[in-house]
Amino acid sequence: MSTNVTYEPLTPETLATRLGQLESVTSRLGPDHNQWSVKEVGDGNLNLVFIVVGPKGSIIVKQALPYVRLVGDSWPLPLYRAFFENCALTRQAQRTQNCVPDVYHFDNAQALIIMEHLKPHVILRNKLIKGERVTGLGKFVGEFCAQTAFRGSELSMNSADKKAEVGIFSGNVAIPAISESLVFTDPYFVAQMNSHNSLLDPIVTALRSNVELKVRAQRMLMKFASNTETMLHGDLHSGSIMSTDGESKIIDPEFAQYGPMGFDLGMVTANFLMAYFSQPAHRGDDLDDYQEWILSVIGESLRTFRAEFKRLWHAERTGMLYPATLFEDQGHDSSIACEQVLTDIFSDAMAFCGIEMHRRCLSLAHNADFEDIVDPAIRAPLEARNLGMGAQLILEAETITDNASLISMANSYNRRNML
Repeated sequence: MSTNVTYEPLTPETLATRLGQLESVTSRLGPDHNQWSVKEVGDGNLNLVFIVVGPKGSIIVKQALPYVRLVGDSWPLPLYRAFFENCALTRQAQRTQNCVPDVYHFDNAQALIIMEHLKPHVILRNKLIKGERVTGLGKFVGEFCAQTAFRGSELSMNSADKKAEVGIFSGNVAIPAISESLVFTDPYFVAQMNSHNSLLDPIVTALRSNVELKVRAQRMLMKFASNTETMLHGDLHSGSIMSTDGESKIIDPEFAQYGPMGFDLGMVTANFLMAYFSQPAHRGDDLDDYQEWILSVIGESLRTFRAEFKRLWHAERTGMLYPATLFEDQGHDSSIACEQVLTDIFSDAMAFCGIEMHRRCLSLAHNADFEDIVDPAIRAPLEARNLGMGAQLILEAETITDNASLISMANSYNRRNML
């Protein structure tokens, strides 16, 4: 397929013929592409995604489109995002253990990645909406975020190597620009592509009139755009996690860039909180137990992040930052430095969390946790709690110093009538 110089989107009808000569594909599906079945399953905002099944097995084929699929060709988007997704997947595979799908083939000209078919995994967001549980979810998320944050930074990496990677990912301009506008800026004014539940108008007006809130959101945008601490997944939410009842994998890192260590942790926490607030419209008698389980996942992920980051600090701190020559080699404990770094990460994570909670209700690309609630009158009070807590997280991020404070805040907003 790499011999096709001109980019051409795949279709279910053309895929087997176009991929049929790739050994990395035929070795997994079988040599006769006439025996393959192809199903297009992409339900995201940007890409084509196919499941291809043959006599020997199955694969996923993901191809970038030259526009935002959610909007159409009126919003063009460069195909190079597939290159950066492949770069991110290979680095995540090196920095974590069994957390991302295996990549079998990458074709830059066709913006195409062929990878492991995760089965029987399903999108985590769908499991949360259905009230299903995933054993060890919080531990998995916490370890992934800690390992990628630490091992992609100059706490671990050689400085020259890390700076070279920043240079590589600095070419991913158009995709982070989506976050810079849709996440950090558009929620706070009447942007063209915004939408929200009209029953939230009084709360939305108040948010957009809060100058301190907007200043803090823009301060976090400045960190996001300028701080190259580590390689980020960039779009870590419950739609980019696939799970069974006892195993999870991270997918879709095409928004990867170098940025603040707390970003991914904040984004995924926000999506767990939105799952939590949306539950009254999805659950019956098991509502209280399931909401408590979601909060336990949040708590476990944050505790695990701290514990794993500390472990890596003492076991793998080989970069230029906080070197042993200044601490352990002189008989000094570096734990106080680790705690200060974690405090900064956690504070950033809480602010990013609040911004993501706003974005998913007010900007483009809402999430199904709320959007699947058909009746706006049922949805609005739940979205309002989410918006209220998001605002407090942004305004008071530095004061939320432990997991218990965050969980207590969520419990408090879950009982409030915000409208």
